[in-house]
Amino acid sequence: MVLSRLTMAAVLLPAAALCQEDAAPRVVTPGQGDAPPSDAVVLFNGKDMSGWLSTAGGPSRWKVENGEMLCVTYTGSAYTERKFGSAQIHLEFKVPDMPQHKGQLKGNSGVYLGGATEIQILDGYNNPTYALGVVGAIYNQHPPLVNASRKPGEWQTCDIVYHAPVCDSQGAVREEGTVTLFLNGVLVQDHAGLKTREEMCQPGPLLLQDHSGFKGAPVTEIRFRNLWSRPL
Repeated sequence: MVLSRLTMAAVLLPAAALCQEDAAPRVVTPGQGDAPPSDAVVLFNGKDMSGWLSTAGGPSRWKVENGEMLCVTYTGSAYTERKFGSAQIHLEFKVPDMPQHKGQLKGNSGVYLGGATEIQILDGYNNPTYALGVVGAIYNQHPPLVNASRKPGEWQTCDIVYHAPVCDSQGAVREEGTVTLFLNGVLVQDHAGLKTREEMCQPGPLLLQDHSGFKGAPVTEIRFRNLWSRPL
């Protein structure tokens, strides 16, 4: 039987697609212990605040102790000189025990993606507050699926998959940004769609919040360590 050219093309196309799918993926070596993957960009060197700036102007004013960033109220938020779009981001944080406070005054900070979208950091252990402000919330957009907080004074992990919005040359959004978030290894945001602000159409910094922009903000010491990202 003689096959037409169209029939032959229909037979060969799946085979060609299969060959493409069989191409070997790029090799990334997972880190041992607390070490990042081999292709990660390390955002904090554990020694000083190199590569970080202050929202109050100039270099970040945060201290470094025992390989940890120390954010103390009124020192200004810290943000990376490096800018990024879609990325996998890892960080660890520790909120203090503040038994004299409750709700949003208890261990409050945040991680801002692209300098715009906030992932809430808060003491979430036996500390009731509004759903859009619970630890692991995309603040004022999506509550976490569950509250996976550890006790204050314990290190917690935050693993983020951020897909930046796709915008055209005029800044109009063609595809919304999304966040998937694991808090302490538990899924708390699942491909959650993001409200897009104009600045999100361009690469932006990672910002860690000093929650002191209001009168009477309690003195809060929040620690961060093991910060890295992988461009996607």
